[in-house]
Amino acid sequence: MKIMVVMGTRPEVIKLAPVVEALRKQVDTVVCATGQHREMLAQALDFFGIVPDISVETMSPGSSLNILCARLLTEMDAVLARVQPDWVVVQGDTTTAFCAGLAAFHRGIRVAHVEAGLRTGDLNNPFPEEANRSLLGCIVSRHFAPTQLARQNLLREGIDDAKIVVTGNTVVDAINMARNAWQKAPDSLVLPSSDGREPILVTCHRRENFGDTLLGICSVLRTLCSRYEQYQWVFPVHLNPAVREPVLRELGNIPNLALIEPVDYPSSLYLISRSVLVVSDSGGIQEEAPTFGVPVVVMRSHTERREGVDAGFATLAGQRPESIEAAVVEWLDDGERRRALRDRPNPYGDGRAAERMVADLQGKAIEAFNG
Repeated sequence: MKIMVVMGTRPEVIKLAPVVEALRKQVDTVVCATGQHREMLAQALDFFGIVPDISVETMSPGSSLNILCARLLTEMDAVLARVQPDWVVVQGDTTTAFCAGLAAFHRGIRVAHVEAGLRTGDLNNPFPEEANRSLLGCIVSRHFAPTQLARQNLLREGIDDAKIVVTGNTVVDAINMARNAWQKAPDSLVLPSSDGREPILVTCHRRENFGDTLLGICSVLRTLCSRYEQYQWVFPVHLNPAVREPVLRELGNIPNLALIEPVDYPSSLYLISRSVLVVSDSGGIQEEAPTFGVPVVVMRSHTERREGVDAGFATLAGQRPESIEAAVVEWLDDGERRRALRDRPNPYGDGRAAERMVADLQGKAIEAFNG
């Protein structure tokens, strides 16, 4: 059996690294990197020690999604013709995942979708991710759903239950790998000075928060930094100019706000683990923070990750400044509520997701994740 794993962004590397590690121990495995997010992809590949067997260049500055799709389909078609895998494994909701899956489907190659079944129910939110994962759902042969809720989403869409396997989310597997690394080499972590103050981590990068919405987020962050001077606010600023320029302009020179360069994955996890609170529009952080018992204020109108909200780890605050401020205040003013999270299990996984996926691809029986 030959399995090809395709990845193009940092989140894909993070969530597929445990799968690649497990696959390479048991089957012929080919890793293909598309370079959709070239710099951050390289950073994550280096950390997890993954050297792609095949690399293709598909992204150029200013490319539209249609141009990116055309390049990905063309490049992936040539790669698939050469490699001829039995399975193509893709992850999540990126353009890389959708186009690699579609190219494989066109060639009659089975596709396995890691983190299948996440839905907001709105094709435009998040854009284009909701469409990417929904379209993938129509063509894949194996849906590796991270949770029972994701499975239910797929069943509502008419997906055959026999094609769905509930595995848990590989992000929990990846956290275990990263935590082992930082414990062995703590000096490698890239962190700002906190002057002894507890940190609050802020991240923002999603398209739906660009423009006036981001300016509103900057305004409320300025207010919150002033109100909670006892905390060190830390904001790794995304490289996208649509984020970087307004954030640096609007939030410079705040004494207890550190605007820093994007950090590597272990440093990001370490920051989460040390934080009192995370304020973010990231999907991955919603899954990562519960492992450390850290609450998240989600700056989005919809989330495809309801498990964290239902388990009490996250507040879906929306995008209006006043709603974000209210959610942050509720968490920061209630230490008992925050402490209550410390011993709760992560609803997204138990660290055995990759093991389940590899066993299933080989036709072995597995025990589903029931979190």
